[in-house]
Amino acid sequence: MKRLVEIRSYNLKEGSRNEFHRLVLERSFPLMKQWHVDVVAFGPSPHDDTSYYLIRTYDDLAERQASQDAFYGSMDWRHGPRESIVSLIESDTSIVIEMESSVVDALRQGV
Repeated sequence: MKRLVEIRSYNLKEGSRNEFHRLVLERSFPLMKQWHVDVVAFGPSPHDDTSYYLIRTYDDLAERQASQDAFYGSMDWRHGPRESIVSLIESDTSIVIEMESSVVDALRQGV
């Protein structure tokens, strides 16, 4: 079975990655779990000091859109960690690819 995988890459403000990671661990990730977002993996990218990644999976593009609309439009996000997290991001980009479920499971970090 194939899954739709989104890989989001963040370029963070210089010197902010530790704080960004703390906010993801303590505030954003628990909120995504509460909203049933399937997070595969996340963390600092080892190639420099300002990059960070988030990998999520969905059944299809429609589910991705509905999930993100619901999560990012929620009061939990908008009146929760949004501002503190967004303020640390210089830019971000996403790619979406299809992967076999077995590959997705191999990427999971136990989150």
